[in-house]
Amino acid sequence: MAQVLRHLPTSTDPNLIVGFSTSDDAGVYRLSPELALVQTVDFFTPIVDDPYDFGRIAAANSLSDVYAMGARPLLALNIATFPVETLSLDYLARILEGGASVATSAGVTILGGHTVKDVEPKYGMAVTGTVHPDRVVTNAGARPGDILLLTKPLGTGILSTALKRKLIDDAGMARAIEWMVALNAHASHAMLEAGAHAATDVTGYGLLGHGGEMARASGVRLRFYARAIPLLEGVLDLIERGVVPGGTKDNADEQAAYTTFAAGVSAAQRLALSDAQTSGGLLIAIAPNRVERLRAILRAGPALDSVVGRVEEGSGIVVGDSNP
Repeated sequence: MAQVLRHLPTSTDPNLIVGFSTSDDAGVYRLSPELALVQTVDFFTPIVDDPYDFGRIAAANSLSDVYAMGARPLLALNIATFPVETLSLDYLARILEGGASVATSAGVTILGGHTVKDVEPKYGMAVTGTVHPDRVVTNAGARPGDILLLTKPLGTGILSTALKRKLIDDAGMARAIEWMVALNAHASHAMLEAGAHAATDVTGYGLLGHGGEMARASGVRLRFYARAIPLLEGVLDLIERGVVPGGTKDNADEQAAYTTFAAGVSAAQRLALSDAQTSGGLLIAIAPNRVERLRAILRAGPALDSVVGRVEEGSGIVVGDSNP
């Protein structure tokens, strides 16, 4: 995608606060000195069997980009494709019901949407939110010395692939679904209250992909502690058994260009850090003297408070096998 976007003209609109140049999570446009609009869109094919759960996951994933910018989502439009000749419309209805349930819990109004006939179902949302222009959190503010925290475990791509291959059952997927439908609203609130310097949500490009975007946008190097990074149960075992989605392999191949691994980081751990996530957590960069404040707030809600690395001078990403 970066290869495509680099050919597009760069906007010179002075009210554009965040565009696509830094590969951030959402666009931000200033409407007034005290109000900015935040917009994003995301949709994908089912990663679980139950249509209601798929709708919930897709909606939470779509809202996540707004939370990552420190903004509040307000409005959404459904986006869906559906094979009307081969699947019952009841399936689509359950997808939309799942999405609506998450929107309601987030205080988001669904205005309508658009549906297209296709050979397979896809669902997501175009989301609009608001934020004060001075309160926007981007992926470009990480500073050397900052501490990195992650608010959800990794491994949803591995587990969803295992489910498709019938190597795990619904019970084995249940914990991953709980994390994917959990909104990043609390984590967003926590980083704002604690005064985070930068953030991004971890989704399709994995921790190394979105971390790499943060490193480039901020002009820094990220150092991750492999053993401190939370993973869903069974993920490393599944990777060692060859359960790795194509998207994760593609991520790892691309991210090898700017990532250096310590000798003690196993092949399975390396792939886990490139795993293509759905509705992942926030990767937050914050000053050391504010870390405990952030962790205390995170622990009060549905989020992890895992310290997973630090920000250094330099470029790219270094992954060590343990904390220094």
